[in-house]
Amino acid sequence: MKAVLLMLVAVVGQASAAPKPLKADYVIYSGDLGEQMPPTKADRKISINVTGQSAKDIFDSIGPDLKAECTTEKGDRERRKGTVWCFYQPSSGYECYFGFDLRTGKSIEGGEC
Repeated sequence: MKAVLLMLVAVVGQASAAPKPLKADYVIYSGDLGEQMPPTKADRKISINVTGQSAKDIFDSIGPDLKAECTTEKGDRERRKGTVWCFYQPSSGYECYFGFDLRTGKSIEGGEC
């Protein structure tokens, strides 16, 4: 988990060279994102949700905006790069999702509509 957080700091740190605090939640699971099950020895993934200023910094780093497909609020914005997905909603602010397969270390989708 510490390695994942260091990687997040590195991504956000591109906006500035100094580490910044990170507001995030995560879930470790098996199965698919939409039907999460308890993790097993053979299937263990992590989904990370970053919010606040850290999410804004990531959002700003991965432009340009795409057509917002998952939100319907006026003023919604969405950006994606690979498996990193961020969006902005005027009512709730910035959020970014990404994930990792903890068995292989490969980047996977961390959020879905």
